[in-house]
Amino acid sequence: MLKERLTHPALPAPLCARVRAILTVDSQASSIDGMTVAALSNRLRRRARGFTVLPLSFLFVPLVAAGCFVAYVLWPSWPSAPVGLDAPALPITVAGVLFELPPAAIRAAVQRHPGPQERIDLAFEWPSLTPPQADAAAPRAKMEMADTGERLFVTIAELDSLLPPAERLRSVYPHYVEAQGRPGWDGLAILPFRSGTPYEGEDLIYVADAPSRFYARCSRESDVMPGTCIHERLVGAAGVTLRFPRAWAEQDWRSVATGFDHLITQLHPAGK
Repeated sequence: MLKERLTHPALPAPLCARVRAILTVDSQASSIDGMTVAALSNRLRRRARGFTVLPLSFLFVPLVAAGCFVAYVLWPSWPSAPVGLDAPALPITVAGVLFELPPAAIRAAVQRHPGPQERIDLAFEWPSLTPPQADAAAPRAKMEMADTGERLFVTIAELDSLLPPAERLRSVYPHYVEAQGRPGWDGLAILPFRSGTPYEGEDLIYVADAPSRFYARCSRESDVMPGTCIHERLVGAAGVTLRFPRAWAEQDWRSVATGFDHLITQLHPAGK
């Protein structure tokens, strides 16, 4: 009796079959639902990736177009061959200032093209102020080694962080010169720079009663090298540096100043 009570009676056969059928259907439904959820999840992930790539593609295309435009604008547009030495004056812009420069006077062939440039190096015969003849296209080292007794070298460049020439004359040079100078020829004054300064070994040569009228920073002559002077002017935002023998200034500074005026007018006509 006790054994019969502790043992569950077996279910009827039809009922067992029905229960197994229900469990089988539930298991298949769960499997199908799991597969459906996985498929939907994969589809959503692919769609999310598509939505992410699409805005990036819209952003990439304008960036490529902008890069191509900048490269086109900055790409050198001058001819591959340098301009001939006998060509007319070239319109060249330095620091936003327009100059008309004869190709034969431009010392570097790579600079003989119109358009904006950061720096131009020129050479002129003195006192005619005409471009050099046969050796105008000679390498720079050879030109600098040549006798510069009758040649004027000119550089036009942006000032960058340098003070304008007149401001250097007023506020920079006085801190480095000696207290005493000596008189020069025809109203000039010669004031040496002190030793240990950035201008050691040079003199400041200027018109005693009107320094802004003409002045130059000149190296002293030696047994090896003749003295050389640097005179600077400001044309708009461009600095013009003129390099010439010291003997010119000491012998006839008035003709030198007048020649420089004519050259600046020639290179930068009024109203341009």
